[in-house]
Amino acid sequence: MSLKNTKKQDEVLMNEDIRFAEVRCNADDGSSHGIMSSQEALALADEAGLDLVCIAPSAKPPVVKIMNYGKFKYQQEKKKKEAKKNQKIIVTKEIKLSVKIAQNDIDYKVKHAREFLEKGNHVKFRVFLKGREMAHPEAGAEVLARVWPMVEDIGIQESPPKFEGRYVNMLVVPAKK
Repeated sequence: MSLKNTKKQDEVLMNEDIRFAEVRCNADDGSSHGIMSSQEALALADEAGLDLVCIAPSAKPPVVKIMNYGKFKYQQEKKKKEAKKNQKIIVTKEIKLSVKIAQNDIDYKVKHAREFLEKGNHVKFRVFLKGREMAHPEAGAEVLARVWPMVEDIGIQESPPKFEGRYVNMLVVPAKK
C-alpha cells in the first residue's frame, strides 16, 4: 500500500467532492432534512455558511452533515489529547536472581521490588539458570517460592513461576488499594 492510498483513506469527502446522486442530509443541530440530491444539500450548506461533510459514504443512501468542519476537526483533536492524557502507562521492573543467591541478597532485592510495587509498577522476578542448573529448573521455582511470601501482602501474583528459555519467571502486579 503506497503513501497516497493511506492519505486518501484519511481524507473526508467535503462540499464539491460529494458526487452522489442522492444523499441523506442532516443538520448540525441533529435535525434531518431528508433525502435530496447532493447539489441541493450543498446549496443548503452554502446558505448556512457551513461545510457539507460526508460522514457515512457506505450507507444507502450516503449520509452527509451540514457542519463547521474546522470546529469539528478541532474538537476531535481535543478529545484525542484528553484520552491520551488520561491513559496510564504500565512500567514493568525486572529483578534478576540466581539459583545460588544468599538470603540477605534476596532481602535486598525484595526491598527494591516492594518499592516498585508501592509506586504502582509491575515487577518481573527472573531466576537465571546457568550451565547444569538448566537440568533442574525447579531450583529456580524454589527461589521464587522463597520470594513470593515477602511481597504477597502488597502484590498479586499475575503469573506463577514458569520456565522460559534460561529463565524461571514470575510476574507480580500491585494489589488494588
